[in-house]
Amino acid sequence: MKSTGEAIGYDVKLSRALYKGLQASGMKLQNYGTVVVTLADEDKEEALPLVRRFYRLGFNIAATVGTAKFLKENGIRTHRLGKISEGSNEIPELIRAGFVSYVINTRSISSGIHNEDGATIRRCATENGVTIFTSLDTVRIVVDVLEESTIPVSTIDAE
Repeated sequence: MKSTGEAIGYDVKLSRALYKGLQASGMKLQNYGTVVVTLADEDKEEALPLVRRFYRLGFNIAATVGTAKFLKENGIRTHRLGKISEGSNEIPELIRAGFVSYVINTRSISSGIHNEDGATIRRCATENGVTIFTSLDTVRIVVDVLEESTIPVSTIDAE
């Protein structure tokens, strides 16, 4: 019941039950669009296969500088976005324009540094009805559901 209140989904298939539970909790599940990714360094390796799964489903991937570099180095076509703290307004503009389906935003717990960029991104996503993930285990569940219910789109550089 991770931050979902008292929502429950019931079905004979786990993925359909998860889908129902996520819908009941108010999460908007979309099978197209852009995923904005901004990850703490310690989460990048764990997030890589999840982002790759979004990409294989046909989602566009956009990420902040460090995350974009990591994703590109690992074969995921990624649009690089500037950081808010460095004067860029790209991420809020994309969110407000309605191009973003999901935001994956994790922050470094070990460093103890409070990241104002992440707080601004999460607030903007919430204010604009964009589903945001701060936990990779929730991302994993959503990708499972999307893979079960979506016909994948072949990308130009598909393997």
